[in-house]
Amino acid sequence: MSPGLSQSGNSNVLYRLTTFVTLYLDLIVYAVYYHNFPDHLSSIEYSNFIFATMPPTNKTWHINHHEDLNGGHNDKQRFICPSETSPHIATLLSFPSARSTLPELYWKTGNEIISLATTIAAFEPVRLHARPEDLPRAEAMLAERSLSTPTAHLENITLVSAPTNHCWIRDTGPVYVRSADETDTTRYAIDFKFCEWGNKITERIYGSANSPAAVEAIRTSPQYGAWPVMDEAAQIENTAFAAKVLELENASGASVTRVQTHIKLEGGGIEIDGEGTFMATESSIIGDARNPGLGKAEIEAELRRLLGVTSFVWFPGRIGLDVTDVHIDAEARFIRPGVVVVCRPHDDAEKVHWEIYREVRAILGESTDARGRCFEVHDVVEPDPKVVKGQLPGEEEAPAASYVNFYFANGGLVMPAFGDVAADTAAFELIKSLVPEREVRQVDVNALPRTGGVLHCVTQQVM
Repeated sequence: MSPGLSQSGNSNVLYRLTTFVTLYLDLIVYAVYYHNFPDHLSSIEYSNFIFATMPPTNKTWHINHHEDLNGGHNDKQRFICPSETSPHIATLLSFPSARSTLPELYWKTGNEIISLATTIAAFEPVRLHARPEDLPRAEAMLAERSLSTPTAHLENITLVSAPTNHCWIRDTGPVYVRSADETDTTRYAIDFKFCEWGNKITERIYGSANSPAAVEAIRTSPQYGAWPVMDEAAQIENTAFAAKVLELENASGASVTRVQTHIKLEGGGIEIDGEGTFMATESSIIGDARNPGLGKAEIEAELRRLLGVTSFVWFPGRIGLDVTDVHIDAEARFIRPGVVVVCRPHDDAEKVHWEIYREVRAILGESTDARGRCFEVHDVVEPDPKVVKGQLPGEEEAPAASYVNFYFANGGLVMPAFGDVAADTAAFELIKSLVPEREVRQVDVNALPRTGGVLHCVTQQVM
C-alpha cells in the first residue's frame, strides 16, 4: 500500500477506474451500433446524440457517475457578468516578473504598475500579486511613494505572494460573475484557463530561437541573453493562475466558487454592458488557436450561460496583428449601456488599424444593444505613436496606445496618459464629459504600451 493511501482510498480509486472504463466501453458500443449517425455532427452534438439513444438505465448511470467524477459540477448553471461600473470589492493587479518584460523595461513596467495601484487605492482596495522573489522590489517601490501618497491609500494596497508571471491579469485572472438565480447569493468567478493568447509563443518573452529581433536584442543588451524566459513551467503556472487567485481569496476568509468551462478566452477579449450586450472580436475568440472544433453558435451558447449575454456584437478583428489577435478592450468600450467609446487611430497609424476602426464604426452603426437601443458612439483619438514607441529590439512593433483601455473603479475612472500632451488632454476632457458622476484620473505610462497593453489589461475587478 502506498504511503498515505488507505484501504478505502484504494477502493475509491478502483471504483473510479472501473466507471471510467465502463463509460468509454459504452460510448464505443453505441458509436459502432449507430454507425450511420450524421457525419456533420460536432463532437458535442455527437456526445448528445449517443446520450439521447442510451437506454434509461444507462442514462441514469451516466448522469450519476459524471456528477460524481466532477464534484457535482453543473454545467447548466447560468450566470450574469456585471458591468465593470458595478460596485467592486477590490481590484486585482499583478507585478510584472522578469519573464514577461524586456530587461530595459522591467523596472519601468513595475513602477507603472505601482503608480496604477496607488491611484486605484484612492477608490477601492487593491490586491497586488507578486512572485515571492519580486515581493521585496514591489515593497520597495511602494515605500518610495510614501511621501507622495496618502497613508490611507497605501494601506489600501495588499501585497499577495503568488506564482504570477504576466502582469496582464485581465487575461490571466478569473472573471467574476453572479448567479442568474437571484436567490443564490454565492460569489462565483470563471476560470477560462489562460492559454497564452492561443498558444502565442513570442520570442521576446519565450526565448530567442529563430528570432532576428531577439538575436539583435541579445547583441545590443548584455543582460538580455541571461534574462529568464517564459518556459514550460511558467506557462503551466499561467494556466493555473486564475484558480490560484481564487484559492488565495478563499484562504483569506472570503468565499468564491470557481466556475469551469470548455471554452478559452481572455478577459480583455470581452466587453459587457451588464444588461446582456456583449462586444468582442471574432479573431480573439473564434478559431482553432483558442477553441478548436467549436463554431460561433457553440461559443455563443456557452457565453450566454456564463455571462448572461442576450445580444452579441461581433467585430472581425485581425488574427496575428498582435499577441491578443485584437482584444476588444483596446478598440471599443462601454461607458454605460447604449454608450460606447471607440479608439480612433492617429493620422500616422498603419492602414490596418484604420480598417479595423472603420469596421467597428460601421458595425456599431448597424447594431442595437440588448434593450433595442442604437449605440451612441464617441471617438477617442490615439496619441502620436512616435511619442510612445521606443527603439528597443524586441519590443512591440506598434505600442498599445489606446485611451479606451481605461479602468472603472468605485466612483472613479483611471485612464492612461502617453506623453502626447495635446492628445492626453483631449482624451481626458472627452472621457470626463461622458462620466460627470466619476472622478477621472490619468496615470502616465510608457513601458506598459511598449510591452503590449495599458491599464485595463493589467486590472481585474473583484465582485
